[in-house]
Amino acid sequence: MNTAQARFNMVEQQIRTWQVLDTKVLETLKLVDRELFTPTAYQNLAYSDTEIPVGDGEIMLSPKIQARLVQDLKLDGHEQVLQIGCGTGYMSALLSHHCEQITALEINPRLANLAQTNLAKLGITNVQIKQLDASKSLDLNSMFDVIVLCGSTAHPPQALLDKLKTGGHLVGIFGNEPIMQATTVKKVAATQFNSTILWDCFAPRLHGFAEDSKFNF
Repeated sequence: MNTAQARFNMVEQQIRTWQVLDTKVLETLKLVDRELFTPTAYQNLAYSDTEIPVGDGEIMLSPKIQARLVQDLKLDGHEQVLQIGCGTGYMSALLSHHCEQITALEINPRLANLAQTNLAKLGITNVQIKQLDASKSLDLNSMFDVIVLCGSTAHPPQALLDKLKTGGHLVGIFGNEPIMQATTVKKVAATQFNSTILWDCFAPRLHGFAEDSKFNF
């Protein structure tokens, strides 16, 4: 595989056509070698418009969804970011170029260790990986400017919204099949939040978060 050409094609044919036009985001996509975060058996698909299995039933989101999430976070370099579901570390690597510090949570211990290894290989030092279940009570002392969910939940989790600083925002993919929507939720006051729907998409569930109640009649 000609990785330089594959990376160029990914940016020009997949990412730009999905309304990712932020120059810095596009440059970051060209800088970070996606194949380094892809299992050996699937490296020929590293720049394809598809989800990639990373083991244990987990997947890496498609490049266009990852890129658009990064763009819609609207980072300007100073932020403390909480990332939910870091997988093999590719999204963390992208985000590391756009903010001050990332705390990345991963429920799967093998993937948490792999992400740490992959980021270290690239000399990325502003990402702290924690092997934690983000759907449980979070033992985190920090509050965050931005939170990003790298997978879907039925609704924005209140426990995560509570970790936002006032003025901060959370971006995630919410809803149920077949309709899910990427959404920004901004914390405008201590208990007040405003939501803005961004775009339609699909993403597998993050583990442990509450589902909608189902009623049988």
